[in-house]
Amino acid sequence: MRVFLRLHVLDRVAIGLLVVGLLCLATGLLPTASAGDAMTRIAPLLAFLGTVIVLAELTSKAEVFDVVAARVARAGRGSYAALFLLCVAFASVTTIALNLDTTAVLLTPVMLALASRVGIAAVPLAMTTVWLANTASLLLPVSNLTNLLAADRVALSPLGLASRMWAPQLAAIAVTMVCLWLFYWRRGKRDGAGADTGIERALPEPGALAPAAGPGAARADAVRAGDAGDVRGAGNTDRYRPPEVHRPADPVLFRACGLACAGFLIAILADVELWVASATAAAVAVAAFAVRRRSALRLSLVPWRLLVMVPGMFLVVETVNVNGLHDLLASAVGHDGGLPGLFRAAAVGGGLSNVLNNLPVYLAGEAAVPVGNHDQLLALLIGTNVGPVVTPWASLATLLWYERCHAYGVRVPVARLMGTGAVLAVAAVLASVVALTLTA
Repeated sequence: MRVFLRLHVLDRVAIGLLVVGLLCLATGLLPTASAGDAMTRIAPLLAFLGTVIVLAELTSKAEVFDVVAARVARAGRGSYAALFLLCVAFASVTTIALNLDTTAVLLTPVMLALASRVGIAAVPLAMTTVWLANTASLLLPVSNLTNLLAADRVALSPLGLASRMWAPQLAAIAVTMVCLWLFYWRRGKRDGAGADTGIERALPEPGALAPAAGPGAARADAVRAGDAGDVRGAGNTDRYRPPEVHRPADPVLFRACGLACAGFLIAILADVELWVASATAAAVAVAAFAVRRRSALRLSLVPWRLLVMVPGMFLVVETVNVNGLHDLLASAVGHDGGLPGLFRAAAVGGGLSNVLNNLPVYLAGEAAVPVGNHDQLLALLIGTNVGPVVTPWASLATLLWYERCHAYGVRVPVARLMGTGAVLAVAAVLASVVALTLTA
């Protein structure tokens, strides 16, 4: 018991979820068939999680993210407004074209490295990543797993889905930009060395399943301090000093991991299964480090916390689903295909996603929406894609983002995360549903 209490709070949550899920299965609250179906669905997801995190960790150690961050900072030419637009465009395009989980895993380290390059707080860049990983995931089937499910249900091709969701997508991104600027990016909020950075230095918790020490932990102080050598008067002016070109210490590792990431992205665009693409790319990175820097290959690279938490979460949600969640959702969503019904479906999807998780909520909600109500189903999709920005567990992308921030020693205070996220969720979901209605 003492060892359990010494674990990080999220490790305890992960173990607790798995134990509760297994107890539900053992007591019969969760039928074996339902549990088997749930585990079959998430097996590829677990393979993706395990391998893509290893890829991200090794790519960071190879300094690929530092090089990309320096180039983005230089492209901004010293203007914070230009840098903001570049970051928004970068995160949005990555999410739309490659998948929100890819944004959370591969773009978060770039953004955090960027913070030290331009001398601003890491939190504005971290929040840009996690918010747009969710709110920019409406347009294409590849953008989010829920989109694939919805496209099948309403019989829409990728172009067909884009033709219905382009306006909601633009509305969601526009609202996200406003919230990002007001809450995190405007002068006084982005200070790299100011009083309110919103950053807490992470320390390893004894016995944690996923140790805090990571590829960026050693750089956390530089991120926190704002790397004063690269900037003059950060936060007190609308300009920063563009950094010098970053040159990696080991060019061979840099090229190998860079090619592994490029291959991963190309494989996704070629419609290769996510876990196959991430496993292949991770194998290339591991092989490169085995030759060049074997000491970096440790078991701590594996995201044990996520691999414990996700099965437990799905077992618990599946238990709730087979014991009345479907009836509750059907009653809450209703049968109205008009604007009130769309708002109800979106509100239920977004609200429950922040309580449970968006993927199981979408799966349960889809069955509760009448078959012919295609717009109501798309409104549910808006709620489960755009709405999960309040709690850290609301979407898998947010969990992945949290792990990346944890590895870099960056913290966003939970109260601030939830408060600003709630404003964004309500405003973006409302705007997106209105846009969906106007373009029907």
